[in-house]
Amino acid sequence: MAKQLHEILMDQGTLNAEQVKRAQLYARQNNLLMADAVVKLGFASEEQVTIALSKHFAMPYASKENGILNPEKEQNLQQIIPEKFARENMVIPLFVEEDTMAVALLDPTNLFLLDNIKMMSGKQVQPFIASKSQLLSAMDSFYATSSNMLEEVMSEELKPESEGASAAAEEGNDEEITETGLLDLDKISATSSTYVKQVNVILRQAITERASDIHLEMFDERVSLRFRIDGSLYERTPPAKESVNAIISRIKILSKLDIAEKRLPQDGSFTIRYQNRSIEVRVSVCPAVFGEKLVLRILDKGTGEMNIDRLGFEPEQKKAFLEAANLPHGLIFLTGPTGSGKSTTLNAVLTTIRTPELNFMTLEDPVEYKLAGISQVQVKPNIGLTFAAGLRSFLRQDPDVILVGEVRDNETAEACLKAALTGHLVLSTLHTNDALGAVPRLVDMGMEPFLLASSLALVAAQRLVRVLCPYCKVPYMPDAKTLEQIIREGRLNPKNQNAWTFYKSVGCPKCFNTGYTGRRAIYEVYRMSEEMRNVIYKSRDLMELKNAAIKTGALNLRANGWRKVIRGQTTVAEILSITTADE
Repeated sequence: MAKQLHEILMDQGTLNAEQVKRAQLYARQNNLLMADAVVKLGFASEEQVTIALSKHFAMPYASKENGILNPEKEQNLQQIIPEKFARENMVIPLFVEEDTMAVALLDPTNLFLLDNIKMMSGKQVQPFIASKSQLLSAMDSFYATSSNMLEEVMSEELKPESEGASAAAEEGNDEEITETGLLDLDKISATSSTYVKQVNVILRQAITERASDIHLEMFDERVSLRFRIDGSLYERTPPAKESVNAIISRIKILSKLDIAEKRLPQDGSFTIRYQNRSIEVRVSVCPAVFGEKLVLRILDKGTGEMNIDRLGFEPEQKKAFLEAANLPHGLIFLTGPTGSGKSTTLNAVLTTIRTPELNFMTLEDPVEYKLAGISQVQVKPNIGLTFAAGLRSFLRQDPDVILVGEVRDNETAEACLKAALTGHLVLSTLHTNDALGAVPRLVDMGMEPFLLASSLALVAAQRLVRVLCPYCKVPYMPDAKTLEQIIREGRLNPKNQNAWTFYKSVGCPKCFNTGYTGRRAIYEVYRMSEEMRNVIYKSRDLMELKNAAIKTGALNLRANGWRKVIRGQTTVAEILSITTADE
């Protein structure tokens, strides 16, 4: 580049001199590109960096939002630019028009790449610039493994081998296993056994469809294979009943579990490589009436949303949360059921407030996100490293901000309170139905009400709602009764109805016929007011506390949800299914 990236970003007002200095130091310390350092430190989003480069090089910007990063699937462009070449060079074909091929790429200065594409296609090249995450997402969709491949592999004729023999025979003789011991899903060998191919294709298909879990189980007359996508389970083409035990044995070998043990539950994990990223797979095998049940949790950090601006906070909620997170001491509790995104939210908050001047430490079970510049500790109860024990040790490590993965017992609750009272900011999670329900729960755990009232800075709750697929959602108008309910519960002004847009889900190939693509959080966030502190100190009555919270003007879960409905992001049915009227 004639100009360095930081100069371009400074010229356009995206960065200031202090941010440039910190980003350069962070990039050197962590062996990162400047663009990655800027994004990881939260000084600019990927899109801001990409748009700045687009303006500087006078190269059009391509994204899903502006409709350009949507490759034409009817022109067989994958034959011109194969998937391997596209991923190695971070480029994707968009369309061909007469003697010109349009492509989206990451590096606008890579003239060598443009010359290669010109030779491969025999056409002039029209380049567009796109962000890395959007390019990878577009590649996942464009080069996706078709569901036909899943059906094809599942219907292959089985080899006459015993249950675990074929899987065991593949150990140490597997073309898909890399030198580092990772299972590489980009290589599916034609010489592998049917069982190995079935495992690889199931994993590939699940990742392509953004599944968080894979469920494989046997019943009396049939086999069930289901993917959990955006919180809901969907049936997929199952393997033959005769191959299930061999598939489970294959997974056990990858997870280093005992393939001979079928009477007791077993837990393990392994890591796979797919499309230039490493993905952790957690394995749970449990004996059932008709055979072992297998559940795989897919932890694809490449799809994790760590930008606080995209989590789902309303502006006033984000402001309240960050104000509390920047306090020198106090307690912050985020509540919600398992799988509601609490860890993602808290890690995004830590990423936003992280500075070299403060000592950040986390105690988690397990450590789900690796955060640069933050000391993270994995809880190991079997050797005595519990949340409470770890937290006591943390206090001797001179921390400023402490994240405790979950408060599960009295001992941990008291340790959190002690840390907050001795000048530390403590963030943690609880399992309660709503945010204010955290108060009686903490008192029940042994926290003294007068100490809790003085140290509690903020309580919040969250749920995940599915986001409508932009390609197939259909506009409609809800009935008068539903509309009145939305206005009342959402505290909305009926005079603004003309600006509201309602949609319902349909389903199309782009969203794998689910009608939704991804999830966003809805929140309720309550900063402690003096009246709320007085209620905690004096009566601890939940209804009094809710009345005091309403006076602050903060939105509850359902009110937040209705705002996403009128913006066309999700559906009425989705909000009604995960919230109650008093939340």
